[in-house]
Order: sequence, then C-alpha cells, then structure tokens
Amino acid sequence: MSDALAKAEAAAQEAAVNSAVVQIALAAVELAKTAQQQPQQQGCQHQAQPQFDAKKWLTIGGLAIVGAGAASVLAIAFALASVAVAIGGTCATACLLVLRSMWREYLKGR
Repeated sequence: MSDALAKAEAAAQEAAVNSAVVQIALAAVELAKTAQQQPQQQGCQHQAQPQFDAKKWLTIGGLAIVGAGAASVLAIAFALASVAVAIGGTCATACLLVLRSMWREYLKGR
C-alpha cells in the first residue's frame, strides 16, 4: 500500500506542478491578448484634426505684407539718406578745393 501511496503522492505533486505551469501559461496568454488590444484602443482615441482657419492665415499674410512694406520704406529712406550724404560730401569737397585755390592765389599776390 505504501507503493500506491507513494505513487499517488508523486502523481499529486506532478499535477500540482503541471497546474502551476498551466496557470502561468494562461496568465502569459492573457497578458499577450491585453498587450495586443491596447494599441487598437489607443488608435481609436485620436483627436479630430483641426479645421482650416482662414482668418488665421489671412492675418499672417496681412502682417507679412505690412512688414515687407515697412522694410521697403526703411530701405528707400536709407538709400535717400545715403544719396544725401554723398551729395553733401561732394559739395564739401568742391567747396574746399575752391577755397584752397583762392587761398593759394591770395598768398601769391602778397
């Protein structure tokens, strides 16, 4: 009878080990199912894309036009100021040359 009892105990232990292995395997299968279902659920929860806002783009375009206009006005003003400086420099040079010539003639006449 002890042989039968030992065999029964060994069978019970093997069944317990097998049931633990089966439970671990089932838990792994459930975990894999959950992992596969998560991306599908997240994919469905996306936000709707915003609608085209014409007012925003008209504002940006208008500001770009105004900014370009202001920049061109400043560029023209800088160009005119540069021309004025060049004309002033030319006039000053001519004036100094005439005055030097007059000074030399004055000194020769002495």
